Amino acid sequence: MTDRLYYRDSFLYDFEAVVRSVVDSPRPALILDRSAFYPTSGGQIHDTGWLVSQTSDSKQRVNEVADTEDGHVVHYLEAPLKDVQPGTRVRGQIDSARRRDHMQQHSAQHVLSAAFVRLFGIPTVSFHMADDYCSIDLDTPSLSLNQIESVERMANEIVLENRAVDVRFVARQEAEGLGLRKRPPADRDQLRLIDIYDLDLSACGGTHVASTGQIAGILLRKTEKVRQGYRVEFVAGQRAVLTARRDFSTLSETAALFSSHIYDVPQQARKSLDEIKLLRKQREQSQEELAAAQGAALLAETPDTNGCKVIVRTYPDRELAYLKLLAQKLTRQSAAVICFLATESPQPALVFAQSAGQPYDMAALLKQTLTPLGGRGGGSKDLAQGGVPVSTGLALAIANVAQNLRDV
Repeated sequence: MTDRLYYRDSFLYDFEAVVRSVVDSPRPALILDRSAFYPTSGGQIHDTGWLVSQTSDSKQRVNEVADTEDGHVVHYLEAPLKDVQPGTRVRGQIDSARRRDHMQQHSAQHVLSAAFVRLFGIPTVSFHMADDYCSIDLDTPSLSLNQIESVERMANEIVLENRAVDVRFVARQEAEGLGLRKRPPADRDQLRLIDIYDLDLSACGGTHVASTGQIAGILLRKTEKVRQGYRVEFVAGQRAVLTARRDFSTLSETAALFSSHIYDVPQQARKSLDEIKLLRKQREQSQEELAAAQGAALLAETPDTNGCKVIVRTYPDRELAYLKLLAQKLTRQSAAVICFLATESPQPALVFAQSAGQPYDMAALLKQTLTPLGGRGGGSKDLAQGGVPVSTGLALAIANVAQNLRDV
């Protein structure tokens, strides 16, 4: 088993070790006798850093760290480390900025989980750390904004009090009587406990700060309903600062678009949405009126062919929705209409339609027209629509299908 140095000192960024085995496939990797690299586990993502051979001074980046079933830690490398074999001494260098960030996030999780229990009796069922945010899943049927704000306030008070965060190792039997926040793993005889003074005692193998003040601050963000309860996203430390800066920049840019203060953005956004809804309704009404008027004009100017009006039109810049609306107006205004409509942009498209009771199959005619053009579509006997990749040949294609109908 690998001796895990981070268990005893989360602030250990440099260490020496001996290579136990070299892995060549599927990725180059090393297993060491001891390591300060934290492997992905317990909701916390892995460390990164470098390994340096002390015989050749060759250096490679460690881009992933993982556990094996037999208790070893595997260090995956970007490329093989030169002149390294079992017995070679190497020097490990942890990416300290990433490690400090992980310590802040994981310690913040302990503080938050303890605060949810202390204030509202809500237990945490899982923890997840990503590169830009963290989340905890809570076992609760409901979660209010007031509860979120109360927990966030208490958590940051704990940070300001700079309470000690201690690490200790105890036998499982002893741990049973210490009042741990959650039950420890059943397969562990000795447990590593993280003790936040007068707040939280939990079995945990992750890396943590030495005092809550080093968390620097905790910001609760999005909440959402999930299967087992509620998920709460949060950020801590420098992540919280970067997130707050990004949020402020986004709000400031949005406020500038509205020529308003950032605190007025929600009101301005609601006002704009109401205006958009009104404009959309007015546009739909105008489209209806235009389609009705254009349909009447087309019917009036189109002569009968064998007792039926065959209308063929290609538009340079109509939306498919308008073509469909126009086709519906045409076929409802007259009992003997067949129309072949197309638009060249913004997306080349076709609509074939006929009045109810006409003998043709618009879906079949559309398919025959689309296939040579490389298009796709479908519909019913009386109304079908489709699209083509380019508008080249579109006008000629619908003219031909209309002429074939007239010649029948």
